[in-house]
Amino acid sequence: MAPITRLSFLSLSVLLAACASAPPTPTPTPNSSFVIVRHAEKANDDPRDPNLSEAGRARAERLAAALKNQPVRAVYATAYRRTQQTGEPTARSHGLQVVTYDAKQPATDFAASLRREHTAGTVLVVAHSNTAPEIAAALCQCTVAPMAETEFDRRMRIDVDRDGHPRYTESRDQ
Repeated sequence: MAPITRLSFLSLSVLLAACASAPPTPTPTPNSSFVIVRHAEKANDDPRDPNLSEAGRARAERLAAALKNQPVRAVYATAYRRTQQTGEPTARSHGLQVVTYDAKQPATDFAASLRREHTAGTVLVVAHSNTAPEIAAALCQCTVAPMAETEFDRRMRIDVDRDGHPRYTESRDQ
């Protein structure tokens, strides 16, 4: 019985060593990704439809730089100047036009059309503090924290795998 025990122990040790030295399983590349942001900081030039402030324009440029190497296929923004101006640098760097969407459209309907129309590549959506979390939640089918009126730096990303399963992550603009 002792030789079998030593043999079992030796086999187990070899198996554990092989597993420890095996490369980690790579994270699958998503079929499609949706990046949802709130428009960048706004100026005080128009109470109803302001332009971006200097800080807002700089943030929009940083967003474009962060997405420079992504396969961006579309940029969506509401009709307001601040959302259009936030998405414009990313659209320009990928040779795209900003697509205007209706800010009053229910988030679930908008998310469904995004997932249906964009099954590959990356899509940027520029929204507002009261709509960005709802759109992200509808895309990931998960709970997303509300956004404060003073919050401009959150990037919400939903990666959808080949089987249609979404994965939600958040980051902050640096």
